[in-house]
Amino acid sequence: MPREGMRTIFKSSPSPTKMTPPPSPLHLTFSESSMEDNIQSAELAITKWDSLPDNNDSFCTTASLFSDNNREEAKHYLSSIRGLQKAMQYLVSHRATSEKLVRAQTLMQVAMKRLQNEFYRILKSNRFYLDPEPSSTHSSSRPSDSAHRSNFSDFEEYESENESRNEIDSLPEAQQVSLASMEDLSAISEVMIKAGYAKECIRVYKIIRKSFVDEALYSLGVDRTLNLQKIQKMEWEVLEIKIKNWLHAVKTAVKTLFSRERVISDQVFSIAPAMGDYCFTEIIKEGALTLFEFPENVAKCKKTPEKMFRFLDLYEAVSNHWPDIESMFSSESTSAIRSNAINSLIKLGDAVRTMLTSFETAIQKDTSKSTVPGGGIHPLTRYVMNYLSFLADYSEVLSDVVADWPLTIPSPLPEPFFGSPDNEDSISSPVSVRLAWLILLMLCKLDGKAAKYKDVSLSYLFLANNLHYVVGKVRQSNLKILLGDEWVTKHELKVKQYASNYVKMGWSKVLVSLPENPTAEIPVDQVKDHFRKFNSAFEETYTKQISWVVPDPGLRNDIKISLARRIVPIYKEFYETYGGMHLRKEMWVESLVRYTPDDLGNYWSGLLNGNGSSGSVMSSSSHGGRSR
Repeated sequence: MPREGMRTIFKSSPSPTKMTPPPSPLHLTFSESSMEDNIQSAELAITKWDSLPDNNDSFCTTASLFSDNNREEAKHYLSSIRGLQKAMQYLVSHRATSEKLVRAQTLMQVAMKRLQNEFYRILKSNRFYLDPEPSSTHSSSRPSDSAHRSNFSDFEEYESENESRNEIDSLPEAQQVSLASMEDLSAISEVMIKAGYAKECIRVYKIIRKSFVDEALYSLGVDRTLNLQKIQKMEWEVLEIKIKNWLHAVKTAVKTLFSRERVISDQVFSIAPAMGDYCFTEIIKEGALTLFEFPENVAKCKKTPEKMFRFLDLYEAVSNHWPDIESMFSSESTSAIRSNAINSLIKLGDAVRTMLTSFETAIQKDTSKSTVPGGGIHPLTRYVMNYLSFLADYSEVLSDVVADWPLTIPSPLPEPFFGSPDNEDSISSPVSVRLAWLILLMLCKLDGKAAKYKDVSLSYLFLANNLHYVVGKVRQSNLKILLGDEWVTKHELKVKQYASNYVKMGWSKVLVSLPENPTAEIPVDQVKDHFRKFNSAFEETYTKQISWVVPDPGLRNDIKISLARRIVPIYKEFYETYGGMHLRKEMWVESLVRYTPDDLGNYWSGLLNGNGSSGSVMSSSSHGGRSR
């Protein structure tokens, strides 16, 4: 160890065999005197602190040179070592065989042992509190050599400036201690490196800081034993918890833990940036590799559409932190970490594309033949739209994943689903086109399911319900941004068309039971016939449709209003013309004219609720009969 220090000193010294001009007597006398003073001054400082006893820890001493009480003495101690080094360099040049050189070398060894102990103590006692930027957010970018260079001479200048001193004094106590510790570590490392003891300094630094980083990663849930085989055998519910923990861990690790270690290493070894980079790499490499191997291993697991969102979370986390990763791990020594992060993005992207393909295939291969009772919302509609509305929240991530993955379809997509190419609202982004295509596939499947209803009017009600649900999901999510206003407007019109077709076809018998001109004069027998047909058609239609359902209150209300506007005005005119005094003298009028115009509204209030039995119509005058 001491030989190595000496080699560093001798390295820049002239060879003993090389002939050099003798110095002038005045210069020689002056230099010898100065060097002797330096050795004596160093000896006093070094032997004073060397005489203090050590405790059981080989690195720690009972009395600390670098404490608040010994601040001035610490500066003097380091200054003495610098003077001792100059004295040794002078002796090597002029008196290589001098006993004074051996004496100086011995003193240097003792001083380096003390500084090594002090370096260890400061690192260990402040391992949880070292903060190179106590009053600001950590930057993940590597600082320049000049920006964070903090040697002891800088510290002396800093102490002499009242304004800067006041800034330090205004900081909380913990931050003041942290800043002072950083100053001390930088000053010690500078002296040790210049004295040829870099190896000892680095060894102590790595021991302390690596143990801190490893403990921090462990507390964040970064498990080094969690390899690919274990991940593949995990139940999805367990792995999902691991993924959630990892999402928190990677944010803290990149933004705080690794970022802080980068800056601490650069500041402590500001005198030798290459050493700072080496220490940083050795301290975080193992943990960082473990951290970024996890998403890559997850991407190799079985892929099902239900796992899509966690895979996207992983992709998004790595992608969002990539600028910091690329900057922080820019050196050749950390290239493996960058490669791990890149591989994770590649594997996760491949997995997401596979799951999107599986999702599309699942829609195309849906073979459920059973119809939804009452024409309500089909499970396929709920599943697909809930899935796509969540997927739309990841539009930025998906844009990266599908950017170079063109959509392959058997024919051009219909304009109503994708807008006009000349329209600003038309769908153009790869993500928008793909999501619109998936919705179109589902709607085509719904058309086939609607055809399975025996009643055509129920088919239209089914289509109105399901398309209204689709439009509602689009409006309530980021799908609206991706698909555009034109898409929404066109599909809303289609919902109205389906609802209108339901009213026309579902209540056609009721409409045709009434005369075209309800106020025209017609024979009493025809009046009676119209009332009979109306009663029969209304009761038949109502009884059939009482179990039908429109889940959305707004759409249900719109349909009822449309229904009332088509039937009530005609029936009201006919009722007021022939249902009142005109038939009063007929004894059977109460059983023939069963419903007033207001009765129709009362019955329709319970229609399309899916109640099944509420408000059922019977042909007795006691149910919905007219009362005068």
